[in-house]
Amino acid sequence: MKIGKIDAAVFRSLIQGKFGRKDPTVLVPPMAGVDAGVVDLGGGKVLVVAEDPIFTMPRLPLEMFGRFAVHIGASDVAVMGVRPRYMTYSLLLPPETGLEDIGTIVDSIHRAARELGIAIVGGHTGFYPGFAAPTIGGITVFAVARKGEYVTPAGARPGDDIILTKGPAIETAGLLAVLREEELLEKYPAALVARAKALTRAISVVDDALAAMAAGGVTAMHDATEGGVMGGLFEIAAASGVGIEADERLFIYPDEVRMVCEAFGIDPVKAIAEGSLLVTARPGKSAGIVARLKRKRIASSVVGRVVSNRRRRTLVRTDGRAQALAVPDQDPFWPAFFKGLEKI
Repeated sequence: MKIGKIDAAVFRSLIQGKFGRKDPTVLVPPMAGVDAGVVDLGGGKVLVVAEDPIFTMPRLPLEMFGRFAVHIGASDVAVMGVRPRYMTYSLLLPPETGLEDIGTIVDSIHRAARELGIAIVGGHTGFYPGFAAPTIGGITVFAVARKGEYVTPAGARPGDDIILTKGPAIETAGLLAVLREEELLEKYPAALVARAKALTRAISVVDDALAAMAAGGVTAMHDATEGGVMGGLFEIAAASGVGIEADERLFIYPDEVRMVCEAFGIDPVKAIAEGSLLVTARPGKSAGIVARLKRKRIASSVVGRVVSNRRRRTLVRTDGRAQALAVPDQDPFWPAFFKGLEKI
């Protein structure tokens, strides 16, 4: 089995359709490539809900672990075009975890939630054998919205522009720069390595998604998590039943992302990229979205378009060759991550 999230084929064979009692109020059920579920509450309102596990890693400060927990969970609601409002989380701890470390994690979760305007309404914290490091067994984020005022990754329409924020491999570059900093410093300037480490604070698309939605014209959004921008584009195309023609030469490409991917032999378009938001929008609205993101100090660019031909799902690479969109068999982040663990 590959490391990371299961692929669509396994989802369809083992999970699809096994969702308990059928309920007509479930408007958006669990499905591959869709970030959150939607439930009709009646009275013209819907509940948007998403859940994620979060694990920490060596050398990553515990306060950053807590921030990730909130932002990664909140991002999956924000990409539905809705501001996250409530959350619960389960913090599972090795029995030897000190009270000071627990306080650091809980405080950082509290601060991040407060900054995003999210109320924590429940959860669970406990010590359990079998855990090597603090783990968020699940963070669940909720929001209430008006019916019809949300989007899903299945909403892309032929003629839409495709916008990418920040560039590819944001999460990959940030986490590997923290984990494998010494290796990078042997070959690259310290200032560039520091910029790569700072990308850990960009591992969120909450501000990106809310700014894009406020600008108007958004038809679909999806954060490029496992499988990267390549996988994210494919998932939008598959969910929407459309084709996509994208061009890597139009991507924003931070130097620090190029550095990390070059150092560890990673194809940046295929690597986990929480923090990189994909947006499809009506062509007359894309300039306004890019401008609004810029006012929020979020870099973005139009990188392609949605087409009606479902067989046209391609990404033109920087060397000019066209590559078929697909979810990678294995996200290249994970081998580089585990190799880094071996060196600790």
